[in-house]
Amino acid sequence: MRMKELSLRQDPDLRKELAFLARGCDFVLPSRFKKRLQEFHQGQAGAQAKAKAEAPAAPVLSESIPKFYFPRGRPPANLDVDGLISSVEKTFARFPGERATIEDMGQVAKACECPLFWKVPLFNAAGGDRTGSVSVHKFVAMWRKTLQTCHDAAAKFVHLLAKPGCNYLEQEDLFPFLQDVVDTHPGLAFMEEAPDFHTRYITTVTQRIFYTVNRSWTGRITYSELRKSNFLQNVALLDQEDDVNQLTEFFSYHHFYVIYCKFWELDTDHDLYIDERDLARHNDQTISHKMIERIFSGTVTRDRRVHKEGRMSYGDFVWFLISEVDTKTDTSMEYWFRCMDLDGDGVLSMYELEFFYQEQYLKLEARAVDPMPFQDCLCQMLDLVKPEVEGKITLRDLKRCKRSHIFFDTFFNIEKYLNHEQRILSVEREIETEGQEMSDWERFAAEEYKLLVAEEEETDPDQIYEDHLSPPGQHISELGLWTKRHLFEFPTAHCGLDLEEYENDDDYE
Repeated sequence: MRMKELSLRQDPDLRKELAFLARGCDFVLPSRFKKRLQEFHQGQAGAQAKAKAEAPAAPVLSESIPKFYFPRGRPPANLDVDGLISSVEKTFARFPGERATIEDMGQVAKACECPLFWKVPLFNAAGGDRTGSVSVHKFVAMWRKTLQTCHDAAAKFVHLLAKPGCNYLEQEDLFPFLQDVVDTHPGLAFMEEAPDFHTRYITTVTQRIFYTVNRSWTGRITYSELRKSNFLQNVALLDQEDDVNQLTEFFSYHHFYVIYCKFWELDTDHDLYIDERDLARHNDQTISHKMIERIFSGTVTRDRRVHKEGRMSYGDFVWFLISEVDTKTDTSMEYWFRCMDLDGDGVLSMYELEFFYQEQYLKLEARAVDPMPFQDCLCQMLDLVKPEVEGKITLRDLKRCKRSHIFFDTFFNIEKYLNHEQRILSVEREIETEGQEMSDWERFAAEEYKLLVAEEEETDPDQIYEDHLSPPGQHISELGLWTKRHLFEFPTAHCGLDLEEYENDDDYE
């Protein structure tokens, strides 16, 4: 029987070749097919080797890309870790048993080349809060690891205070640090006899820190946010400045006193919470009812449990008051933008502007002031803001225009709106005050504190010291205790809200 020869290396389908052999004879010899299969495999291997040889070689990079992302700071070129550790060991050698208590940690902080008021974060990070003291070996192990992994002050501060495994700070993480400031700073020594006020002062300072530093509104201060702020510079100044009232951004007792007195005036039942009717009385009902309803809707409040009950906590009031007084800061603009953005799309539509202006229009009529029709007001505001997209005002537009305070006051703050309207040379005056050192909030707090002190002196000149710690006309013993509670869950990111291109570019070099 004649059989047509066909090489398997020309036919990759073995089943076809087997069928061809079967048609030529009654059976297929295994040895014959095995030989053809071996030839086929050899041919395939040769073809692959040839194809690989002919393929163009991948280009080789002439140089590697250097590392450019440093979330914990850029490592210093010449860091003498052993030298720093040696200085710490010499400091511990002066203590009995080479163990440091919290009273000794000021010297240890200086040996670590840290500000004085880092002493409690250092102490707690080494486990001193659990044992009452810390050994040199345990502290050195902690500090060596910190130096090797954290390369700037922001990263070290977060590392020392944050919970294990976290790379951010939450509000409760700051409490031990701030309690030490209250207990040991000479400018707050008079508060020693009023322990009930410690938590209130700490709450106020904590809210101010997050108001200024936590630019992402997440309730978590990151390395980058702390690095961009001047909070650590203020912490360093605590050691140099005996008068905390000079540190107006965070630690001023005068500012705390003004905020708490404003809250106390509204909190008629003194349960440390206020409702919509209480807040409506703020500053002679200057804020519109529609805006107050939006505030209590939960768009800017943090305590979800209290929000469901229709109440506002003291911490939320701190944010409200600072935002109401000074509408020129970024956080204040974001606060009021969230309130006015009814549908959460990140844009203020003409409908939303008209919704808030309707109440202003009626208030002006009630005061016998001829109000502008909404169309005229709208044209005026669009000329003021000059939005990038016609008919849509974004947060970016308001931050860019530098006159956002006039815009916001027009729609929900009747007193400030009338002041803007009656000020003939408003633009010129604002330009003159732009370069002044005091912000609107600092100016307000200074004026209010003077008025409060004057009222106290007129009420009872013999009780100046005690009244200094109490709201006007109230003594410490009459105030309700501020019980410790979980503070303020932060809201989720606002729907579609662009917080002015929030970046972490400080992490990159």
